[in-house]
Amino acid sequence: MKHVLVCTGLLFAATTLFAQPKPPLSPPAKETAAIAGKSITITYSSPRVRGREGHIFTKDGLISHDPHYPVWRAGANAATTLKTDADLTIGDLNVPAGAYTLFVDISDPAHWVLIVSKATGEWGLAYDAAQDLGRVKMHMSEPPAQVEDLKYTVSDDGGGKGTLTLAWEHVSASVPIMVH
Repeated sequence: MKHVLVCTGLLFAATTLFAQPKPPLSPPAKETAAIAGKSITITYSSPRVRGREGHIFTKDGLISHDPHYPVWRAGANAATTLKTDADLTIGDLNVPAGAYTLFVDISDPAHWVLIVSKATGEWGLAYDAAQDLGRVKMHMSEPPAQVEDLKYTVSDDGGGKGTLTLAWEHVSASVPIMVH
């Protein structure tokens, strides 16, 4: 009996040790920056290109399978959120302090549009245009190298101004921010 208990214990320990969960395909990520002493945070899930270069933003690509295409959840899994403890101007859109969901209209590959939604807490595919706070044209560019992991950055450009940038694959889209 003692031998059976020892073997059972060893078997349990081995399965626990080797049964480590796999990391998610689109792990959670967060970008936080302070501009003029005020906090701006973007919380999102970061998908990977994983060999699909050239097949993400095309009309028959990965994102085109979302039910709200060409509006994209601008990340993966749960909705991408923006939280700010200050009133902002994003592009020419006034955004009061608070929490919002970010989407991107990618219908024109050369001219993306950032959508700031008043709806929060939904799954990433739950886009409702009636909840739009507003839309802002983004500045498009190509990063110097392929961006494997979707990445948001918020940079402090000084004087209460900053830049919000979304980069993935061969695309970088940015919009100016001003803190009030």
